[in-house]
Amino acid sequence: MSGGVLRAPELPAWPQYSDEERDGLIRALEQGQWWRMGGSEVDSLEREFAAYHGADYALAVTNGTHALELALQVLGVGPGTEVIVPAFTFISSSQAAQRLGAVAVPVDVDLDTYCIDPQAAAAAVTSRTKVIMPVHMAGQISDMDALAKLSADTGVPLLQDAAHAHGTRWQGRKVGELGSVAAFSFQNGKLMTAGEGGAVTFPDAELFELAFLRHSCGRPRTDRRYFHQTSGSNFRLNEFSASVLRAQLGRLAGQIDTREQRWPVLAEALGAIPGVVPQSRDERCDRNSHYMAMFRVPGLGEERRNALVDALLERGLPAFAAFRSIYRSNGFWETGAPDSTVDELAARCPNTEALSADGIWLHHRTLLGTEEQMHQVAAVVADVMAAR
Repeated sequence: MSGGVLRAPELPAWPQYSDEERDGLIRALEQGQWWRMGGSEVDSLEREFAAYHGADYALAVTNGTHALELALQVLGVGPGTEVIVPAFTFISSSQAAQRLGAVAVPVDVDLDTYCIDPQAAAAAVTSRTKVIMPVHMAGQISDMDALAKLSADTGVPLLQDAAHAHGTRWQGRKVGELGSVAAFSFQNGKLMTAGEGGAVTFPDAELFELAFLRHSCGRPRTDRRYFHQTSGSNFRLNEFSASVLRAQLGRLAGQIDTREQRWPVLAEALGAIPGVVPQSRDERCDRNSHYMAMFRVPGLGEERRNALVDALLERGLPAFAAFRSIYRSNGFWETGAPDSTVDELAARCPNTEALSADGIWLHHRTLLGTEEQMHQVAAVVADVMAAR
């Protein structure tokens, strides 16, 4: 309490770092080669990240958006194709496809898990559909059973947007063991970070090798005569970032353990507040990384929701408004937009509309606090709700 106002507890900071990151940076500095073609940090990160996620191959890249764009390109996405994406997601999911000249087709999500609705995705498949992109929202893996069946039935591959899902599992299987390409982000707020960065995991060598070419301007590793075999761009990660990410990966499992212990406590306390509905968990996701602590206040409306977020911030909670429906941003319509109006898309995505208007999330550092702090966080939410 401060001046009679209930305030949030002092939660852990983010990013977290220690001597492991410092030692890694010195190691990268002193090896004398600071880019991936001459150093060893990126190569080591890729091996370690792939092994941790049960993938055959991993490719480190400059950021999570580039990870999606590169993955889509090697899966054949380009002009004249369509990519099915959830309407409730960060806009990189759609823009990665749109920047390749493809049309992004938004579909609705499940109102409990906030992940893509497999039935909505199935209804959107056409002869032009090249990829279906589930987003593992806040660490909750999408219904990969239904989506794998949809992929098998239609012949359309899946690309997992796993920007929130480092270290998660679906029925005992890691993201890299689910049979499809997956893209990760290492942006500053993510579960492991070097400020920016990304990675793509692959189930086979052919896709990995094609991605390697395209992420390095189409140039083979051993080329000395500038024979660029494909088009591409420079998405190479640098050695310093890789050294930091190797240290971050080393503490990821312990942090997930803590968040797995804290979320049930916080979710139960939030759920006891009148009008608050926490994000549900599909129990087939037997390890959830909890990138965000998400909840709804159904019927609140966008304006009042935004005011509530501001009030939570004033009390010291790391609170954010939920993602805006991607089709309600001007950037979505600049290129690669479907032949539909905003109102038509909104009518097809009622759950997305609701989440965009009444959803709130707390940064995952909240869940690194103590069990007592989870009750204190919920008490602040309850107090702000009551005051408003």
